[in-house]
Amino acid sequence: MDTPFIKIIPKVDILSIIPLLSLLNTKTPTSILKESVLDMTTQNYECIGIYLDKELIGICGLWTLTRHYIGKTVEPDHVIIHPNFRGKNIGKQLFDWIYNYAKQKGYEATELNAYTGNRKSHKFYLNEGYEIYGYHFIKVLRDNNEFY
Repeated sequence: MDTPFIKIIPKVDILSIIPLLSLLNTKTPTSILKESVLDMTTQNYECIGIYLDKELIGICGLWTLTRHYIGKTVEPDHVIIHPNFRGKNIGKQLFDWIYNYAKQKGYEATELNAYTGNRKSHKFYLNEGYEIYGYHFIKVLRDNNEFY
């Protein structure tokens, strides 16, 4: 396998992530994914693309913020490697890229959330040196109380 190329996806190409994002968010309608992703690009959000040749085979959103308990932090979000390319060390390459990128930008830490049922990701993050510090709670405020 050729070496994947990792880069920030330009905002004009951000909707190219929708097919991969749909693999993680199977219940969220595509129209809502598109609307949300476009809105996210107006905030402290960037998205990393992992390419093999010219094919987008993985994505990872990055949120940047400052927290009182850790300082300037980068939060990897919706980390997705296409199933055909899993188990090939691409996740490790991606996170090494994130750590270098964050350090170059002056960030002091990374933190993330993972779905409780995604046990393979838990093992990966623990092997990367992440520690579990708490729970992530969500309260839906929409009138229909739906969680996509």
